[in-house]
Amino acid sequence: MTNNENSNGRVAVVTGASSGIGAATARRLAAEGARVAVLGRRKERIEELAAELGGGAIAVVADVTDRDSVRDAAATVRAALGPVDLVVANAGVMLGAPFEAAEVEEWDQMVGTNVTGLLYTARAFIDDLLAAAGAGNRADLVLVGSVGGHAVFPEYAVYTATKAAVAHLTRNLRAEFGPRGVRVKNVEPGFVATELGAGMRGEKQQAQLSEWRTAFTILEPGDIADAIAFATSVPARLNVAELILVPTQQG
Repeated sequence: MTNNENSNGRVAVVTGASSGIGAATARRLAAEGARVAVLGRRKERIEELAAELGGGAIAVVADVTDRDSVRDAAATVRAALGPVDLVVANAGVMLGAPFEAAEVEEWDQMVGTNVTGLLYTARAFIDDLLAAAGAGNRADLVLVGSVGGHAVFPEYAVYTATKAAVAHLTRNLRAEFGPRGVRVKNVEPGFVATELGAGMRGEKQQAQLSEWRTAFTILEPGDIADAIAFATSVPARLNVAELILVPTQQG
């Protein structure tokens, strides 16, 4: 791809930025010259990241499952950095368990973070993105899904269902906002070395996840960050609409 632009001068928001893909994406966008707001629940971590990034980066404590929290965070970002033209809705939770034994609260947590959280995030910043597009600038809404949205993993029914919802949400938002200049895209990683799944209660599921992640060479968070940076760097006329990113050996 030629004639790419980088992120210099853009104002970006990254949710779930306290670790993994979110932190790596914030680092990559900041390195390219974007002013980045890192959002997450873990105050100390995101403050450390913002200090590392420098260049006007800010840390905003936010819970994407709480609509008021997200709206307040959006207001804080605008006051500090100005209107936003790049949003990476990355916050996510994966809690595997047998369906008949799973804690219903874990289902609520996954739906609340992986689906409702993306809706709240997108809604909080969509006016900014439409304004950027209306001015002829790049405007990107990146929803981080998973290959789980297309695959079958026993004991991960609810998680994979939430990621299937992300995929179809992206397609429909793309149809709604693409004609108005906002590029909505779905980035779907396979196995990545992150903290995702660390909160699972079952020892069996933890052991299985560890086995999957050590059976072959998996991706690093920076690999996903590189892909997001590329997808948002291309000219405004082009939308890299869907990216499936898997380790070579995952197939």
